[in-house]
Formats: sequence, structure tokens, C-alpha cells
Amino acid sequence: MLNSIIDMPSMAIMEKAMQAASLRHEVLSNNMANVNTPGFKRKRVEFEKLLSAALYGADNSKKLRLARTNPRDIAVYSQGGNYASVQPVVQQINDTTMRADGNNVDPDREMAGMAKNTMYYDALAREMGAQISNLRLVIKGQ
Repeated sequence: MLNSIIDMPSMAIMEKAMQAASLRHEVLSNNMANVNTPGFKRKRVEFEKLLSAALYGADNSKKLRLARTNPRDIAVYSQGGNYASVQPVVQQINDTTMRADGNNVDPDREMAGMAKNTMYYDALAREMGAQISNLRLVIKGQ
């Protein structure tokens, strides 16, 4: 029973998202480290679109309507699909060139991406902490 409480889908999804954000930070840092390397092509991490497609389908067709037992119940859709197999994918961007030496790293873009990714990771960490705090309150019975 404890495993069913701890292994909530939302916690598993947030864990995967945090892992993807960590990988994205590594990729962005690597891009910045190679800003002056001739011929280097930047990389990016794809995860959120893959997760959305796994949960809802490419066209959002996997949404399932939950049963309503009372006319006053709010219509809610459950998450369909299998998120467990979704993994972040690192893609190399070859279709652009920023300089004559073939490098396509834009330092401003990479730094903005790092700032955005940091806020994303922090938000996930706060939400996961809040869910753990709520579980702690439920377990204590307060």
C-alpha cells in the first residue's frame, strides 16, 4: 500500500522532468563551453513534447473522460498513455551556422536557455517538495 502512495504518476512524471532538465543543463553548458570551437554544432534536449505525446497522443486524442456520478461533479479528463517509456533525446542542430568557421552556438540564446531551464527545474523541485509535505501531513493525520 505504501508503494501505491509513493509511486504516484505525478511524482514519477516530475522525476522524469527533473532528470530531463538536469540533462538539458549539461547540454547547454557543453554548448557554452564550445562557443569558440570551430565546426561545433549546438545540441538541444527534447522531452516535453515527447511526454505530451505519450500522455495525450500527438493530437490530444488520448484524453479519457472520467465517470460523473453526480450532476454537480466537474468534468475531468484523466491522463491516458504510457509516460514510463519516455526518455529525453539529445539532438544536434546542423541546419544553422552562426560564424564562418561553422559554429552555430549563440551565447545569448544558450544563457537564456540556462536561465529558463533553472526556473523550470526549481518549479519542479518546489512542486515535488509540496507533494511530499502533503503526504507527510496525511501520514501524520494532521
